[in-house]
Amino acid sequence: MAAEIRLFPCLTDNFGYLIHDPATKATASIDAPEAAPILRALEREGWTLTDILITHHHHDHVGGVAELKQKFGCRVVAPHDKSTKIADVDLRAAQGDVVKVGSLLARVLETPGHTLDHISYVFDTEKAVFAADTLFSIGCGRVFEGTYPMMWDSLLKLRSLPDDFDLYCGHEYTASNVKFALTIEPDNAALKARAEQVTKLRAEGRPTIPVKLGNEKQANVFLRADEPSVAASVRMKGAGAAEVFGELRERKNKS
Repeated sequence: MAAEIRLFPCLTDNFGYLIHDPATKATASIDAPEAAPILRALEREGWTLTDILITHHHHDHVGGVAELKQKFGCRVVAPHDKSTKIADVDLRAAQGDVVKVGSLLARVLETPGHTLDHISYVFDTEKAVFAADTLFSIGCGRVFEGTYPMMWDSLLKLRSLPDDFDLYCGHEYTASNVKFALTIEPDNAALKARAEQVTKLRAEGRPTIPVKLGNEKQANVFLRADEPSVAASVRMKGAGAAEVFGELRERKNKS
């Protein structure tokens, strides 16, 4: 039986996610921005929370952990970096670890840059990756704690996943990301097609996520920092990919 994934809004622009294993009835929340929307989604589906899989320590990803832990006694899985303050952690996960949610298997990728402790969860059988604030549709997270080369390496890890994987990210930022990306690659056909799709989805009040990684590889300028045409567009012909990525991120920060 295939896993079931539910997406719903949390806070102002966060996504909440539940992934459910019909075989064992196990249900995980990917991060916990706030408890109330997660509780509503669980009640709507008739599911019981067994796990919370945390990607990083920022409050808008862990704010609901304590309340959910108290209510369900669920297992809390968090990045291995113990220097960050995350409440009620039961299990620490690092690169290459596999976390079980019932019979579902989540492979852990360390994807630092946005924060030093950031991890992503890859469900290979379900062809789904939960990348939180490392990779957004047509964007990427701000580099708060890491370095640009570190973040670029993290993006390469995610880019190496198969094209038919669905990307689930932490925030609904796609429209603003598209606006910026078009300033760098105005003639990118895949980007223009995504822009039209995003305009339609948002006009209908629908989320822009999930999106296929194959589409992102063609349209997301931050995943294309090693393309000579992207380097040329920011007047960095011949520069290294990490340098080009850093310039792109700096421009996005100011946009």
